[in-house]
Amino acid sequence: MMLKVIIVSPKYQANLGYIARVSKNFGVKRVYFVRPRANLSGKKAHMYAKHAQELLANAKVYDGFEEAVRGCDVIVGTTGLWLRGMKLGRACSLEDAVTRIKERKMRARTVGLLIGRDDTGLTREELERCDIVASIAANREYPVLNVSHALAIFLYEFTKGGFSFYSAEREHETPLEGEREMLFSVFEESIKEKRIRNKTMVKRAFSKAVKDSGITRQEIHALITALK
Repeated sequence: MMLKVIIVSPKYQANLGYIARVSKNFGVKRVYFVRPRANLSGKKAHMYAKHAQELLANAKVYDGFEEAVRGCDVIVGTTGLWLRGMKLGRACSLEDAVTRIKERKMRARTVGLLIGRDDTGLTREELERCDIVASIAANREYPVLNVSHALAIFLYEFTKGGFSFYSAEREHETPLEGEREMLFSVFEESIKEKRIRNKTMVKRAFSKAVKDSGITRQEIHALITALK
């Protein structure tokens, strides 16, 4: 399984530098940002990045949240506020998040790890979009870590869990918007005339199998060709 590190709207250049530095410490190939408020090429960002400046130079920037998580089979949101995650019904510890992804056998090829804003974190709407909301077991009197410190702990646990890192080479494999829907439509058409007792269950099973598989664009088009 691959981990895609997505930083949402960072505000401070110093944190950009630390994010790049700790990412390189753990072998991250590329960092992804959603609408950064700080300048990725700023002097302070590069100063704090030390020998990881290329991660800032080669970072990919998205205009929106949905664009950033497209192609992620599982989305892990992060929060330092445990009660906030509990209210969403998907809160767990970082260790449990790693175990849950592996034990549930999601067969996720890509796991999106969302690190929130360095001043306000992820919004409630963003956390609701996540499959899992994970927290670090810090001191309850002051549980909110600096984003780069939190990222270091998350990366440690995920690499210990055997995850590798999402890279630019993987991007061309990610299905474009509407391609999965096209596959489902073709599949539905292909079984229309077949004698199947419960077509709804068959369609649901096919949809679940596709979503759980982390299917690539090439595989989608191969299946569409076969079904046609």
